[in-house]
Amino acid sequence: MLINEDWYKELDLGNIQKIEPVSGGDINLAFKVTTDEDRYFLKVQTNNDKSFFDHEIEGLNLINSVANAPKVIKSGTFKGNGYLVLQYVDFGQGSQYDLGQLVARMHSKHAEQFGLDHNILNAKNPKINTWQDNWADFFVKQRLEVLEIEVKKKGYWNAFRENLMNQLKTTVYEYYSANPVKPSLMHGDLWNGNAGFEKDGTPILFDPDVFFGNREMDIAMTLLFGGFNQDFYEGYQSVYPLTDGWDKRVSWYQVYYLLAHVNLFGEGYGPSLENALQQSVNF
Repeated sequence: MLINEDWYKELDLGNIQKIEPVSGGDINLAFKVTTDEDRYFLKVQTNNDKSFFDHEIEGLNLINSVANAPKVIKSGTFKGNGYLVLQYVDFGQGSQYDLGQLVARMHSKHAEQFGLDHNILNAKNPKINTWQDNWADFFVKQRLEVLEIEVKKKGYWNAFRENLMNQLKTTVYEYYSANPVKPSLMHGDLWNGNAGFEKDGTPILFDPDVFFGNREMDIAMTLLFGGFNQDFYEGYQSVYPLTDGWDKRVSWYQVYYLLAHVNLFGEGYGPSLENALQQSVNF
């Protein structure tokens, strides 16, 4: 897509010197915008409108209320394309301990219920965020079962997985009926590609998929694909210690993320999903 002089006027960011494409994932087109006075990160969602970015904007603003994420500059719709302008982040190196503390501060923001005030239906992994008082209800009915339906449609299911999943649901309900948790602000997609450091070493989180949930779910994601070292978890524990036995519940939440990967990428993730399900029922 051509970013021309008409776009310069629409963005209204001052005297734009250049706009150059950068890597930004496979969902949006991404550009670095350089003006006389500053730099910005521009995301464009073609053939859509600015509402596509509403959830991301909400997430960035919520995280920035207690932690650190790219600052939202503006959003809009131009020539049938939705766009989002963020502050440009120069990345560097930093302390995993500090990053763990940052995540803990994010999780320290609480709500009265689990969920969010809107669903996310324009994603390949849909999310139902209806507010719930009970974490087990939210996790089972609005996360696990939503993706179960999707993978069954695609034929990535069998009786073995069904049996293990039913056992997991029973375990989740039994555990949380006796051990309620507080709803925390969740990043929602906390793999190592969505966390990093600014040039001065300040930790930063980006590309959130927020809701208020059980913080163990975010921690489980950090452990699924690696990239976070022991210092990260020590930093986290220094601010907001996890509940005893959290490490035994990691597999419960990794089941969800692996379901999401099966839905997105196919049966290649099936064995990992089954392994997590087996770990979950051996709680």
